[in-house]
Amino acid sequence: MDFSWPPAIRDNTPEPRPGDLRAGDVDRDRVAEVLNDALADGRLTHDEHEERLEQLYRTRTLGELAALTADLLPLEEQPLRTDVRPVTAFFGSEERSGRWVVPTRYSATAVCANVTLDLREALLQSRHITLQVTVMAGTLTLIVPEGVRIEMPASAVLGGKKNQVPPSPDGPVIEITGLVSLGSIVAKSPKRPRRSWFRR
Repeated sequence: MDFSWPPAIRDNTPEPRPGDLRAGDVDRDRVAEVLNDALADGRLTHDEHEERLEQLYRTRTLGELAALTADLLPLEEQPLRTDVRPVTAFFGSEERSGRWVVPTRYSATAVCANVTLDLREALLQSRHITLQVTVMAGTLTLIVPEGVRIEMPASAVLGGKKNQVPPSPDGPVIEITGLVSLGSIVAKSPKRPRRSWFRR
């Protein structure tokens, strides 16, 4: 969906931290919706709501935006996430989705588990993301929008690697490195909606 990055990244100058990336209107709209819901159910007073809305439209960075809802929702339900903690799952399942910043170097571990990284609404920190994985008797599923190039130099020992993403020579690159053993990595794009043979 929105694989944009700040001008600093395109100019090959030092990249900012995830929270220092510039916020866009889509990010402000997400935060405004949470603030409005908090007013409606009494978690914010009218004065608090008005104060945070004023701050909302003065914000410049994603980190400033994220601070406005930090005390309103649990971490996994935040409208915007700038944390860069790796995803790790042992004998279970983990998913990262929604609007989150994917750092230039990121890691994911799935041991007897399933991990899903949904990047359809994510914001890439740079044009080349390195995803370091450890998959053992588990599955890692990567969902990306069209226009992204997937590379999989990761080693596979009795494991499988499947890239179902259409090639895109000019798009940002997600390079998957690491080890897959007795498990699998699957990279795919969302299915396009089927066309109806009949129109009303």
